[in-house]
Amino acid sequence: MAVAVVIPAYNEAATVAAIVRRARQQVDWVVVVDDGSRDDSAARAEAAGATVLRQSENRGKGASLWRGMQYAVERGAEAIVTLDADGQHRPEDIPKLLAAHRRDPARLIVAARLTHRDRAPGLRRFANGMADFWVSWAAGCPIADTQSGFRLYPGAFLRQARGPGQDRRQGFVFESDVLIQAGRLGRYPAAVPIETIYHAQNRPSHYRPWSDTWLIVQWVGGSLLRRGFYPVGLLRSLRLLPLPAIAGEIPIKQKDSEGRS
Repeated sequence: MAVAVVIPAYNEAATVAAIVRRARQQVDWVVVVDDGSRDDSAARAEAAGATVLRQSENRGKGASLWRGMQYAVERGAEAIVTLDADGQHRPEDIPKLLAAHRRDPARLIVAARLTHRDRAPGLRRFANGMADFWVSWAAGCPIADTQSGFRLYPGAFLRQARGPGQDRRQGFVFESDVLIQAGRLGRYPAAVPIETIYHAQNRPSHYRPWSDTWLIVQWVGGSLLRRGFYPVGLLRSLRLLPLPAIAGEIPIKQKDSEGRS
């Protein structure tokens, strides 16, 4: 199976090379999308062995992810793992996502930060919980840790998916939108539990808990409004109704975040 790791990077010179080297210990193919960095992130990633795609200006995380994903899919990747360049994700957990993909190759896999969640700041946990509720409702299925950027996307799904818009302010909205797309296509995202890593001394996160969460809630709310608030989706996200199969709306058993019935 051809697997590519895609890493968006914006001013990550301090950490990106180490992340690339660790990812290359798990898979051979690592693609870094340099999103208009003002430091030497691109040079350090390339020296560490990554294929580097450069964007001349900062276009936001969604655009970077989409470019890297499409590059990998067009070159034959059957699975694309995405992770951040700032050290909040452990590349050593990539085999957990690959194992889950082999068990259920149609589904998008989320590396959900379910272990030691108390390590993250309270505001971040609140914002993530808010996003989980709204995104799961719009997707019509329960999804753990919707704001985790550490995921595995089947190549077949990405060939069906819709890319992000042009507004760079909504860069994090794309990661929520693509989960909703997966749910509506019957490729219900599954979660693999991983440890929560939070380094207080690292550079501030590009994710802004209040403003980015509000953008996500606004976008998801508009999506729900266009679907008449999708009450069936709410009941499915709360596990009060079974999920339909991808064809024929045949009910299938709900699973918890670790894939157990």
